[in-house]
Amino acid sequence: MELTHRPRRLRRNAPIRSLVRETLLAPQQLIYPLFVAEGKGLREPISTMPGQHRLSVDELVKECQMAYELGIGAVNLFGYSTEKDDKATKAYDPQGLVQRAIRAIKTALPDLCVQTDVALDPYTIHGHDGLVVGEEIVNDETIEVLCRMAVSHAEAGADWIAPSDMMDGRVGAIREALDASGFEQVSILAYTAKYASCFYGPFRGALDSAPKKGDKKTYQIDPANWREALREAELDISEGADVIMVKPALGYLDVVTRLREAFDLPIAAYNVSGEYAMICAAAEKGWIDQERAMMEALLSIRRAGADMVLTYFAPAAARLLQQQVHSFS
Repeated sequence: MELTHRPRRLRRNAPIRSLVRETLLAPQQLIYPLFVAEGKGLREPISTMPGQHRLSVDELVKECQMAYELGIGAVNLFGYSTEKDDKATKAYDPQGLVQRAIRAIKTALPDLCVQTDVALDPYTIHGHDGLVVGEEIVNDETIEVLCRMAVSHAEAGADWIAPSDMMDGRVGAIREALDASGFEQVSILAYTAKYASCFYGPFRGALDSAPKKGDKKTYQIDPANWREALREAELDISEGADVIMVKPALGYLDVVTRLREAFDLPIAAYNVSGEYAMICAAAEKGWIDQERAMMEALLSIRRAGADMVLTYFAPAAARLLQQQVHSFS
């Protein structure tokens, strides 16, 4: 039998496979989400997310130093607030937890890109991303608070603001507020296609931010829809977003690809807590190889079209990638 085409010729050893590899993953494409809490010397394990911790500011700086030395592209901060009210007043307190954390990181590591989550759920007694009036999660009143929160983060030294609330018009309002306060150089990473997903469960446990009543389906996207994500992207881009994001990642790779085909802005995807926890749990049972599953998942997100990936696997993946720099996989 004569075969003209033998694709296996390009698979026959590691050096050849490396030469023809289409999708590459590097530490600088990873963003490491971190949880900051009050206290000192605190590294409190998060039961729903193996290997992840709530960190006091001093321990957070150490974790950021490690991430920086690994070449990880950025950190993204989430505040674990124990002081909650119906107006989310701690969200924009200049002496608030996240604001102090930003200043501490930037003092120790001025070149590390610091991104901050902007949403009200960790700071509200009801656990919603917006203010609640009666039975309604109100849009425009929420945006006023989000703008104050965003500016307070910029004043503390944040490089990127990441609004995850999914309120209508918040990207434009935050852009206007940042510019009016002299922060034209601060970028906006917009949670553009944030779906009403069950895969956020472990994260909500980490921040004690689950809704006390109702759900988030009136502001997060229906998992059945992709055209809606395109519309959200058009709006966010027109309002001044610098980067658009899809969340979750693995269940929505088709959405990442559709956005990549439609827009030329950088695209991020969030490999969320539920996706992380599933791999950890299966590996703990001995059902899968955690390193291989981690890398395959991250490569799939990059292959779908994401330029950067928010992932709790960032340190482990970065270490593995560093080991592979001088060898072939």
